[in-house]
Amino acid sequence: MGANVKPQAKREDGADRWFAGLDIGGTTVKAMLVDGAGEQAGSLVEVRSNVHLGYRETFAQLRKALGELSESAGVPEKAIAAVGLDVPAPCCDGVIWAKANLSADWVGVDIQSELAAELGRPVTMTNDCNAAAYGEYLYRKEHHNLGLLFVAPGTGLGGGLVLPGGQLYEGAHGLALEVGDLTVPFREKGQLPVDGRGREGCLEAWVSLVALRRQLEAKLATRRFANHPLNQLDAPIEEKAFRLRDYAEQHDTLALEIFKNQAFTLGYALGDLASILDPGLIVIGGGLAETGFRDWFLAEVHKGFQKRAMKPYLHSPIPPYPQTTFIEWAIGGDASAAFGMAQKARSLDPAYSLAG
Repeated sequence: MGANVKPQAKREDGADRWFAGLDIGGTTVKAMLVDGAGEQAGSLVEVRSNVHLGYRETFAQLRKALGELSESAGVPEKAIAAVGLDVPAPCCDGVIWAKANLSADWVGVDIQSELAAELGRPVTMTNDCNAAAYGEYLYRKEHHNLGLLFVAPGTGLGGGLVLPGGQLYEGAHGLALEVGDLTVPFREKGQLPVDGRGREGCLEAWVSLVALRRQLEAKLATRRFANHPLNQLDAPIEEKAFRLRDYAEQHDTLALEIFKNQAFTLGYALGDLASILDPGLIVIGGGLAETGFRDWFLAEVHKGFQKRAMKPYLHSPIPPYPQTTFIEWAIGGDASAAFGMAQKARSLDPAYSLAG
């Protein structure tokens, strides 16, 4: 969404200040620059993250991204006043609490302070789903009377929450909204499935890439799908699972059955989350938002939601009975988290803390 924005003109008095959002992923860093009014400047930049080589190697990539942002927007790098950083791991007050998708040397390190010292400018930090939630909220100016619950099916299942009015909710230790931990009352062949950490019956054991691999392996082992092309493919289950989206695009029965199950279960769990949080708006991010079968998938999510959600979270009891919870796809694409963190960086600057 953000990649085609034209560079902003710099004011002649040199008073412009710029704010960078750096979204660290397991493979790449996505970076965005905004001006003092919160408008994107230049293009969305993407460089390799090198997270498995240690945080210092990633810092070098962050500096590279800042240089490319500066060049793209046509502004001096020294004019970047503050940086917002998100990481694919639990963190609290800038300190990484668990390895997740990072190398071991990240854990226990005050990444926020270390990066601020290296860059010589203020840094604010949160996790990637919080950043994406905040970015998605800011992309939707018409919904700022609502809260926004963000869920992102991927390797696992992450979440984030923005309260009505725009306050990002992170919890006492920055660890809130691990939506994949929610329990769902479903079984497979009489057993509670387990997630990647061995926990029984949680939502992530149903809606995640790990869950998709398990479900695919079980279906391929049946007589019904013995002749499915994926059974003829000499590849590990991980590679076969990555190909399921392509099969779903082609209306393949096996793929659609698996995604239908995941969509319904996700919607069912969102019904419980609506009762707890009453966000008003639920946004689904991740790679599924870019698929050709997304409308069908979202319809299945709605079926699960309608099955579980109590009536007040579907419609108001007051005529004309307006809808009370909306479920939508993410609209920011790969740019949401970087955009959210650029805006967080902007809030660090006293000159713009009340702007926008």
